[in-house]
Amino acid sequence: MPLPDLIIRGRNVVLPGTATLPTSHKIEPAAIRITDGRITSVGSYDDIPSAEQLIEAPAGSVVMAGLVDSHVHINEPGRTTWEGFATATRAAAAGGVTTVVDMPLNSIPPTTSIEGFEEKLNAARTQCSVDTAFWGGVVPGNTSDLAALHNAGVVGFKCFLIHSGVDEFPNVTEADLREALPELARLHSVLIVHAEVPGPIERAGLPTCHGETGDCTTAYKTFLESRPREAENEAVELMLRLSREFGTRVHIVHHSSADALPLLAEAKRAGLNITAETCPHYLTFAAEDVPDGATEFKCCPPIRERENREQLWQALADGTLDMIVSDHSPCPPELKQKESGDFLAAWGGISSLQFRLPVVWTEAQKRGFGISELAEWLCHAPARLVGLETTKGSIKVGCDADLVIWNPKQTVKIQSETIHHRHKLTPYAGRDFVGAVETTFLRGRKVYDGGQFIGEPQGQLLLQTES
Repeated sequence: MPLPDLIIRGRNVVLPGTATLPTSHKIEPAAIRITDGRITSVGSYDDIPSAEQLIEAPAGSVVMAGLVDSHVHINEPGRTTWEGFATATRAAAAGGVTTVVDMPLNSIPPTTSIEGFEEKLNAARTQCSVDTAFWGGVVPGNTSDLAALHNAGVVGFKCFLIHSGVDEFPNVTEADLREALPELARLHSVLIVHAEVPGPIERAGLPTCHGETGDCTTAYKTFLESRPREAENEAVELMLRLSREFGTRVHIVHHSSADALPLLAEAKRAGLNITAETCPHYLTFAAEDVPDGATEFKCCPPIRERENREQLWQALADGTLDMIVSDHSPCPPELKQKESGDFLAAWGGISSLQFRLPVVWTEAQKRGFGISELAEWLCHAPARLVGLETTKGSIKVGCDADLVIWNPKQTVKIQSETIHHRHKLTPYAGRDFVGAVETTFLRGRKVYDGGQFIGEPQGQLLLQTES
């Protein structure tokens, strides 16, 4: 029998749960045997044959499957000054993320046609430090393009129900969805939805001035009232109705409104093929604490009130929300309008790809959650969403040897010199969190270790092509 190329072992290895409880995870001593970049066995910590290389996780550290982030705006080609494959995937590796899924906007062209997808793939080749998959886009009039994109390898399709912020990716109406959803059902694909509808936002108009100086647009409360919960609630209701009518699998992205959680829970109980995600910023920050003029906190949907935040945590606990993804949506600092502090004019998006593990772990611990839940929300559930659960997101035989070793007790301060995104402006800057990434492995190769990147980019482009 050939010897394994590598054995990685630790006293705290996060392993999948039982077949009857597939979303549970256990933590125990184990040795992971790796050959040709794949996990070939997971055995006893003490049963170590000769091997080409043995790596021992430090005492007290955790060995977990590499994180999967299914919601990342990389923006290349076309807006590479905002972010790009090289910088985004290096930040991912530094954060223990071994697979990212790129959104079909804000690149130019967007991934809404086969030609746009080919340009995206050409831009990504040779640049990626971690494995990268791709979403396609649904926009008005491109239903005839969906099959070609699906067959070329996108993992699913994204749409907006409200203006996306960029003109080259227009939002869809219910009429557009009625055209696209039967095709997506035929393709057995998933539609992921930015679930805000325009009506409640248009009715809200410009709220009453809340700025202490009389400058309405610098007050966070002004922005919050301009994106009411009703916009999300009505959008979720619409998508549940259409999913039920057409039998199309639907996923709600970056969910923030606690008011819509009962709708999602009831749909799941009824057996509707619906999933939903939330993001670290909705689980960490509270509207009451956002300073006026602090436009680095602006995102859409917005960060809501403290009581709303706690209901999102409860929805993760009971399975109404399935996962936590970054929605890394960067831009050049000048687009954040820091000088004026104008929330209404600033770009809406938060940079956080590198920080998801420590941010979520810090907040999860405060509410009694453990590493088992963390592995489900950050690794396994996002991999399952994009059809990669047989190769990503778990430490089990046959999976890629994508692993992260991290210290759950070490404090990390987020500082500009350790941020690897293209731009350093983020609401997390200067804050302390618990959970330090020590080493990241991609298919058994070290890509990040002790604060250093190892070797040339090794990431592969993951195309879900039909066999």
